[in-house]
Amino acid sequence: MKKTLLLIASTTILFSCSNTEKKSETTTTFSDPIIEHIDSSVSPKEDFFKFANNAWFKQHAIPASEANNGLWKTIQDTLNDNIRRICESAAADTKAGKGSNKQKIGDFYFSGMDTVSIDKAGYTPLKEEFSKIDAIKNTTDLLAEVAYLETMGVETMYDFSISKDDKNSEQYVVTLHQVGLGLPEKDYYFNTDARTSSIRAEYVKHIQAMFQLIGDDEKTAAKKADNIMKLETTIAKSSRKMEDLRDPYKNYNKMSVAQVNKLTPSIKWEETLKMLGLNAPVDSIVVGQPEFYTALETNLKKTSVDDWKTYLKWSVLTRYASQLSKDIYKEDFNFYSTVMSGVKVQKPRWKKIVTATDRSLGDLVGQIYVEEYCPKGTKEKLAEIGNSIRNVYAEHIKALDWMSDVTKEKALRKLNTINMKVGYPDKWKDLSSIEISRDSYCRNVMNIRKWQYNYMLNKYGKPVDHTEWDMEPQTYNAYYDPTNNEIVVPACNIIVPGFEGRMPDDAILYGIIGGSTFGHEITHGFDDQGSLYDEKGNLRDWWTKEDRSKFVAKTKRIVRQFNNYVVLDSLHLKGANTQGENIADLGGVIMGLEAFKKTKQGQSNEKIDGYKPEQRYFLAYAYAWMVQSTDAALAKQVMSNVHAPPAFRVLGPLSNMEEFYKAFDVKPGDKMYREDSVRVKIW
Repeated sequence: MKKTLLLIASTTILFSCSNTEKKSETTTTFSDPIIEHIDSSVSPKEDFFKFANNAWFKQHAIPASEANNGLWKTIQDTLNDNIRRICESAAADTKAGKGSNKQKIGDFYFSGMDTVSIDKAGYTPLKEEFSKIDAIKNTTDLLAEVAYLETMGVETMYDFSISKDDKNSEQYVVTLHQVGLGLPEKDYYFNTDARTSSIRAEYVKHIQAMFQLIGDDEKTAAKKADNIMKLETTIAKSSRKMEDLRDPYKNYNKMSVAQVNKLTPSIKWEETLKMLGLNAPVDSIVVGQPEFYTALETNLKKTSVDDWKTYLKWSVLTRYASQLSKDIYKEDFNFYSTVMSGVKVQKPRWKKIVTATDRSLGDLVGQIYVEEYCPKGTKEKLAEIGNSIRNVYAEHIKALDWMSDVTKEKALRKLNTINMKVGYPDKWKDLSSIEISRDSYCRNVMNIRKWQYNYMLNKYGKPVDHTEWDMEPQTYNAYYDPTNNEIVVPACNIIVPGFEGRMPDDAILYGIIGGSTFGHEITHGFDDQGSLYDEKGNLRDWWTKEDRSKFVAKTKRIVRQFNNYVVLDSLHLKGANTQGENIADLGGVIMGLEAFKKTKQGQSNEKIDGYKPEQRYFLAYAYAWMVQSTDAALAKQVMSNVHAPPAFRVLGPLSNMEEFYKAFDVKPGDKMYREDSVRVKIW
């Protein structure tokens, strides 16, 4: 998945996401953002990311309320303005019918903006849950409460879900995975560098402060914080690292219920599944990390019931902290935003609640967004560009010199069957059963999380719904799902900052929507993970042994390349963690370029603002990643994210492309240059 994707345009589309009235014709002089962002003091041969974007960075510091700034935030600001209008209009309509989309959106937004009621309530919305935890007397009670908390979106001992079966994509299966850490990733509990050690210390202080805010004295809260940190550290010891979670085969262990019971004798899974609401017969469970559940059994026996109760309270408190009074939310913000990401001040309240409304009632907001803000022709243009990239991809596969004809045939079959979902779904999720009122923001969020849980639960035993979307049209992102062999590109990827009201040239379209979006997502079907799934979405080896060996050798080279990048001080990128995204970036920019070359502009030598077509294509690709982040956010991303920071998503792929060298006269000795022997080209 490309976390925050990008943009598009069309002759049939007005490049703006807000309704406009027809105005009298006037002559308008437009600026060219691609050129305006260039910092000519930086050589494109030395650092192309800074060359292409640094002029913008110099003029736009990261706001104190943000962890980053750049193209993605610019687009998100546009979306937030649109969604705010939807929310405020709904909230103002106090006569909206009970249960209507407008009533749910309006009442949810109103409840989130009602800070007087939220502050007056304090942590009262959680007192009922805390009382249930306080009533726990033994392990049996404890396990019953753990199952209940799972149904309200609070994961503690295990991560239970209903998912598509990786080896049979036509059916849903019960899955169990590792969970339970308050810090983003296992390494946060064990790394000894100063930055990580400081975060651990701040985390303990944060837990203590949160318990004091709900009534504990300093000494009691400090003891609880220490006990929670010890328990989480024990949990972390049995958790797999990010890179070890990337192997679908090693994380697919289908077992009978009896076999899972042997991993955790204290947990009777037949009874637990019923407590989780699953009353249908279950003959097997896919356990992602069996050693985690073996360790869970040990932790159940060694950790006192009282310490588990404290841990459950902490899990509930931290899960719902942002829906509580300002003192609790401020402390939650201080750690997770300031300490972890370098964000100094909170966003305006309306931005926070707009985001919460969109995430909670996305399909309801999406229906209005499509009607009021999505230009006509969006789906068609997205499909047009996507298919052009797919056609280029087929040409590349046929021409590969390292893959046998047998594997090529299967790769082409998979490519041709990729389902491209673009714009918005034809069928919306039914959220009619969710109860939303103006009375309690926290209770509204609880109701939504319970609905989300039941929505997932109700899939079990039913045919897989291949029409389902996991994103909304107003979500600035896109993804590839290997179990469906599909890519999803929401409608809002149509926004092109700096090109409102006019048509970008093809270099912009293909550098951004072609390479950074469709090319990227299609390549995910052929990265180190996606390539393990066949055209039907099943985890099945469709390669010859020799071809797979050649492919792995190429992926190892891209891992080594990214391992050598230094982000901060001595903090290197983790190439093993980011290799899927790095492979997708490399494939995407190559496919976008090849598709661009087939356009009229791509076949000409006509300059725009002094730059030739291919130069402009690469500038547009860099524009797609025009993002700068705080040091804290960069460090967090390196440790806990499968995506490399944006700068390296430009520097890495382009340093492997001969076409880029020719476009900007990159020669041996230049920093952007790599010897041919170490360059990577996979697809």
